[in-house]
Amino acid sequence: MPQDAAQLGKRLSELQELLREAAQIALATGPRGITRSAQAAQALLSVAREQALLLQAGQAPEQPPVVLRKLFERLGATYIKLGQFIASSPTLFPEEYVLEFQKCLDSAEPVPFEVIRRTVESELGMGLEDVFASVDREPLATASIAQVHAAVLRGSNKEVVIKVLKPGVEDVLTTDLNFLYLSSRFLEFISPDLARTSLSAIVGDIRSSMLEEVDFRKEAAHVAQFADYLDRAGLRRVATCPGIYRQFSTQRVMVMDRLRGVPLTDLDAVRSITAVEPELVLINALNTWFGSVVGCETFHADVHAGNLLVLPDGRVGFIDFGIVGRISPVTWRAIEALLLATSSQDYETMARALVTIGATSQEVDIKAFAADLEKLFSSLQAIDAELIVQAGAGGTVSASVAADDAAVNRFLLDLVRVGENNGIRFPREFALLIKQLLYFDRYNRILAPQLRVFDDQRINLRQVDLDFDLN
Repeated sequence: MPQDAAQLGKRLSELQELLREAAQIALATGPRGITRSAQAAQALLSVAREQALLLQAGQAPEQPPVVLRKLFERLGATYIKLGQFIASSPTLFPEEYVLEFQKCLDSAEPVPFEVIRRTVESELGMGLEDVFASVDREPLATASIAQVHAAVLRGSNKEVVIKVLKPGVEDVLTTDLNFLYLSSRFLEFISPDLARTSLSAIVGDIRSSMLEEVDFRKEAAHVAQFADYLDRAGLRRVATCPGIYRQFSTQRVMVMDRLRGVPLTDLDAVRSITAVEPELVLINALNTWFGSVVGCETFHADVHAGNLLVLPDGRVGFIDFGIVGRISPVTWRAIEALLLATSSQDYETMARALVTIGATSQEVDIKAFAADLEKLFSSLQAIDAELIVQAGAGGTVSASVAADDAAVNRFLLDLVRVGENNGIRFPREFALLIKQLLYFDRYNRILAPQLRVFDDQRINLRQVDLDFDLN
């Protein structure tokens, strides 16, 4: 009986804390929540109406992952970003949702130029013509959260790009994420078993990560950290990143140098833009990124072909630091062992390295795990061959990037499944890191198929521990 009373007291205390947190969040959200709730209801009704029409026509409704993906697309910025988070997190979400959310379309309509003008002028406290000699009215790119315009700075005539947060995005994001977080907290309170899955902790991490994306000061700081790393490591002759114009950058506006180059996946374009051999360009990109994983506070965690540009002088330009990762030296040493074991096809060492990286509550059968890994990695060769054919078939860059993403995500899902079958769960940072390594593996096979990354003395992977004193 005393134990029941103690348990009841604990639950009441948890409820009071939850209600206090809910009140604080509701106060911070204010009337925005009412407007957003109406928009959410409208999106939900439109998706429900589609499913009802299918039923009336005698057809089966769409599968839950498809319905949820369509709902997310209609709910806008927050949920599109959340869908992209799900697609990039095979260690956290079920396979069918990861695969479906790879189709999540960020096809937002561009904001009129006059709205962009007002935002920039309000943020900078001066007229657009006082800062820029010219600004392209048509955006270079537009997405759910931000829009990018090409421009030329007044006075220096330097080519730049202006990244502008779309009006109202912060309010929508804050309201939506607060609702998602509170929902997860209430679900954990109602069903204590859910607390063991760390649901609210995962949603809390997503909330923090996505709110960082609407504060361009954070991205500017990531670029500055990478730039500092390039300078300290003496890598400016082989790699670069856009310079940020701090005097013209705020929480909602970021002005940076425009880098003109071609993607790493286009071999013909690489050869036409620079006299530097594609193999050497790739080696420079690899050495720069490997070193940044432990030599920089954060590493670039989205090195798909659109974010790595080969410049006319042969340097590699790293752009778009909206998604970054952090990894501990201990985990990096395990990753290094994994990479070297991959090169030598030493699957037992690979298995032991993966056990070090993951979380497990049971004894892992290393030999059985190694056998599963061997089967998995043999399938990677078929994927490589398919990608090389697609990349060389005269397709567009976007098509090869899409094929690249699909193959990388498929392999990651298989790796997560093999880990789970052997009692291992991997952290999200591991999936982010491995995804970048798989991108580089694709570039290796397109630009320099004869290059053996882990046997070539020009690749500095083995020197990372020494250079950054990890031992």
